[in-house]
Amino acid sequence: MSIDYKAEIDRLKKELDVTVVAHYYQRDEVFEMADITGDSLELARRCQADTNPWVVFCGVGFMGQSVKVIAPEKRVLMPKIACCAMARMMDGSYFDESVQYMVDRGIAKENILPITYINSDASVKAKVGKMGGLVCTSSNAFKIIEKGLESGKKILFVPDRCLGQNFAIQMGLKSCVIGVEEEGKECDPKEADIICFNGFCSVHQLFTVDDVEFYRNKYPGIKIAVHPECDPSVVLAADFSGSTSQLIKYVNDLDPEQKVAIGTEYNLVNRMRKGNTYVLSSTKPECPTMNETTLEDLYNTLKSIEDNKPINEIVVDPDTIKYANVALERMLAIK
Repeated sequence: MSIDYKAEIDRLKKELDVTVVAHYYQRDEVFEMADITGDSLELARRCQADTNPWVVFCGVGFMGQSVKVIAPEKRVLMPKIACCAMARMMDGSYFDESVQYMVDRGIAKENILPITYINSDASVKAKVGKMGGLVCTSSNAFKIIEKGLESGKKILFVPDRCLGQNFAIQMGLKSCVIGVEEEGKECDPKEADIICFNGFCSVHQLFTVDDVEFYRNKYPGIKIAVHPECDPSVVLAADFSGSTSQLIKYVNDLDPEQKVAIGTEYNLVNRMRKGNTYVLSSTKPECPTMNETTLEDLYNTLKSIEDNKPINEIVVDPDTIKYANVALERMLAIK
């Protein structure tokens, strides 16, 4: 007998002390079943404020970890513990190597201030916290970097090079990327304000300046809005760059007749204002890991709570929770 997953999910949500949350990039049928939707930090903070002891998080691994870090008393399950490709590019050992890279080139460890994008593993956040550093999001990175520079230290920005580079450009600062040569020379951290780890979002790398030019030629007067995880050349060619929530607001505030092409994940763009809204790519920019979660997975996870056999529970050790939370709290303290 086939299962009506939507009906069963609705039943389980009513009968269990559980909150289902979903990131904006989740597929529509999963997104529609969530009690709370949003971007990564917003979801973690709303889960912290929620009264239910159980959280079923539809997203990628670091997001479930973020809930566990700021609300360790919660039982956090994920229908799929999908791994964000960018977060997977950096672990604790790569972070240590990045710090050592700077030390080997004449910058004392005590003169390095690490900042990690929230799209990172809890172990990286914890190492950042231990070094006096902070977490940032794509919406507050400018403010966090600006505050960090007040320390007079060199900023080590991990793991997304594009985010670090784009905010350096916006602030009139010099950046370099570890392991990447410019004009025949390797990155020299002594000559840069922001030193970036060479990580990136595979989805946002799909957008190119050629895509921007295509839409500008096809639709004169069109607006181009992109996420700052895009390559700096694309951000510079766009009319607007902002976080997921900022992109939504930007598009919603436009005149309905204004055409706009958006450079971010397909599921989000597809749910935005219908008509005169386009995906800034000739291919479908769909995050493979965000799209792993299905209605069946969500049902099975909720059913595991009902059966008292919870699956895919997020576990973070107490030391990591302590120092990752320190890095997050430093961010939240900056208004």
